[in-house]
Amino acid sequence: MVAKNEVYEVIIEDIGTEGQGIGHIDGEAVFVKDTLPGDKAVVKIIKAGKKMAFGRLMELIEPSESRTEPLCEVARACGGCTLQHMDYNAQLQFKWNKVKNLLQRIGGVEEPERLMEYVSDDSVSSDGKLAESAGTDNVNCGGKPDAADASCGMGGKPDAADASCGLGGKLAYGLDYPYYYRNKMQFPVGRDKEGKAVLGFYAGRTHSIIPLTDCVIGHPVNRFIIKAVKEYIDKFKISVYDEEKHTGLIRHVLTRVGFHTNELMVCLVVNGDSIPHADEFYEMLLSAVEKYNDGLETENDSERNSDIQKNRIVFRSFMININKDKTNRILGFSSKVIKGDAFISDYIGEIKFNISPESFFQVNPEMTEKLYGKALEYAELSGGERVWDMYCGIGTISLFLAGKASHVFGVEIVPQAIDDAGENAKLNEIKNAEFFVGKAEEVVPSLYSEDPGKYRADVVVVDPPRKGCDEKLLQTLVRMAPEKLVYVSCDPATLARDIKYLSENGFELKKAAVFDQFSHGVHVESCCLLERIQNA
Repeated sequence: MVAKNEVYEVIIEDIGTEGQGIGHIDGEAVFVKDTLPGDKAVVKIIKAGKKMAFGRLMELIEPSESRTEPLCEVARACGGCTLQHMDYNAQLQFKWNKVKNLLQRIGGVEEPERLMEYVSDDSVSSDGKLAESAGTDNVNCGGKPDAADASCGMGGKPDAADASCGLGGKLAYGLDYPYYYRNKMQFPVGRDKEGKAVLGFYAGRTHSIIPLTDCVIGHPVNRFIIKAVKEYIDKFKISVYDEEKHTGLIRHVLTRVGFHTNELMVCLVVNGDSIPHADEFYEMLLSAVEKYNDGLETENDSERNSDIQKNRIVFRSFMININKDKTNRILGFSSKVIKGDAFISDYIGEIKFNISPESFFQVNPEMTEKLYGKALEYAELSGGERVWDMYCGIGTISLFLAGKASHVFGVEIVPQAIDDAGENAKLNEIKNAEFFVGKAEEVVPSLYSEDPGKYRADVVVVDPPRKGCDEKLLQTLVRMAPEKLVYVSCDPATLARDIKYLSENGFELKKAAVFDQFSHGVHVESCCLLERIQNA
């Protein structure tokens, strides 16, 4: 029996869906953060249950072959990245297997690997970059699984097996360079023991800030913005927010960067209606951007690994977001422009979007284009289809599909998002997209009963939040009976749950692809094609 506070030597055999290593002590599964399959480690038990335990890594005796040195010096303490100690090839294997195993265990899909596209691991170089040969010749769909892919990895123990992913030789679609890829960052603000301002991320499962001077998954201009914000707070003695007392002004700093336009937004989230010394702060931020741009001219291009590190930044929007609620929600419901515009612009493919502080816009531009391209491929639009986009947000997928469809209808429960979708349609002179506010499971049946011909669905696209589709929406999809259903998912567990429901109600899973939308984290994006079974 594993005992709390005892120390054991463990060989890590598998990896869980949340990125923890999994080993066994006397037949009992032990989950250990910061470990990988192949690690031999000294572990202290911090929680012991009847069927499994959780441990803390105390010492690494022998490292796994998948282990690498994190680029970020605070990666282990910070809650932002949980897999930086895993080389990128292994991360892509882990995520592909995570989706495969959940489709099988929760979704009831037999041999899902037969339906899943993958990139062969021999098309990824030792530095994690996809080789030039990683094109369609190296993207495979079908075939029999090898032993590593088929293994549950946990010897039949159901609780641990449900959380395990294993590693095989098949990879998710990944980034050419898995750093500096995020177009949006949100930094909580606090003070250190000396009273100096700090920005960073919360340590895992806490609200303790791990101070940062840079973040290697955000745009490199953030390093200069972080420094300027700290100098502003310290120079003008600006108060920072205290969660317990609900006092202090500055809560968070939000940055957005258009990776195609190189436009920058800086937005302070404040517990108030204004900020002092706004003009001086704007000049400090402007100077920070100029320093970043000056550095581009003096650095050697050959030393940069990402194209985004070679482009000059345009500081387009300086705003505040007002959040005076006692809440852990980051953004409030209103924003004010201090200098510049209320938005920045960016593109997905050829579609231009205006993005405000509150807009939902995918954080990884490179992978988003690949993901939406796959959704368009799966939809197989020929120009005459009527398409419904459920959970359409600001219309990103709707407008991306509109050029290939007869008409696109989008529905979203957030009114501001629908307003943005309409404006983005006008911005791109797209006239065959129509948007509705409300719950899809209420809006769609009402419109369909009103005019079945106009509001029919040849193709439906769903892109729900992590909780997946509402069951009433799934029931609506079954009644609408589209020929094709494209499911874009950010949580493979709820994806698998919903696929099980749809498979029991007249649909069949035909294809699936996995995308590394969140490099160095455990989350993963998927795109699946389901087709209606004729005469079902």
